[in-house]
Amino acid sequence: MSIVTVSNLCKSYPGFSLWDISFSLEKGVITGFIGRNGAGKTTTIKSMLNLVHPDSGEITYFGLPMGGNEAAVKARIGYSTGTVNFYPKKKLGELLKVTSSFYPNWDEGVCKQYLSLFALDTEKTVSALSDGMKVKVNLLLALSHHAEVLILDEPTSALDPFSRDELLDIFLHLKETGVSILFSTHIISDIEKCADQLLYIQNGSLLANESLQAFMQNTAQSGETLEETLLRLERSARNG
Repeated sequence: MSIVTVSNLCKSYPGFSLWDISFSLEKGVITGFIGRNGAGKTTTIKSMLNLVHPDSGEITYFGLPMGGNEAAVKARIGYSTGTVNFYPKKKLGELLKVTSSFYPNWDEGVCKQYLSLFALDTEKTVSALSDGMKVKVNLLLALSHHAEVLILDEPTSALDPFSRDELLDIFLHLKETGVSILFSTHIISDIEKCADQLLYIQNGSLLANESLQAFMQNTAQSGETLEETLLRLERSARNG
């Protein structure tokens, strides 16, 4: 069942255009979003969150268009677009208290579980946290209100290998509970470990929107890994 639908999304900047992006996210499915820097991943995600305004296209959540329903939609989704960078002088405990007031489904028990799991100190200020810890704070905020959809831009990029593996295990657990997850990444092993679906974007256009298994069957050459396949496709595009 599609719970998020992106239809014919277009956004133009000087020197770059996101063109006719269409895909859906299914309940209980993990979708990996891959593409080189500047390909359009972040623009797509920010458009989905209404952080940038697309030139055209439609984005719906739970059958509701994002436009006109942003507050209702965001109460049911979690999102992270990098490291937390607001209220740098506030203690983490104060930040959590402020954030929880915006979510009717905020769960203090779940929040405390992730605080323990991520080894986060509520007495530390945000500015005192490492980049990896700031990523964990953003994920904590996204995970603590029983979100039905998680939309995450490079959620594992600043994490050490152990923490990254831990987070991917959390993704797999959330999938089993019916949560839909979209995450962009440059770390191919993360895709291989947990993604069911693959979105592959190149120069603002979506080249693949299919299961990971189907992508490998349709696109990989004999003996290639996923990383080797993607590198070959990128080299081919660069060389014309």
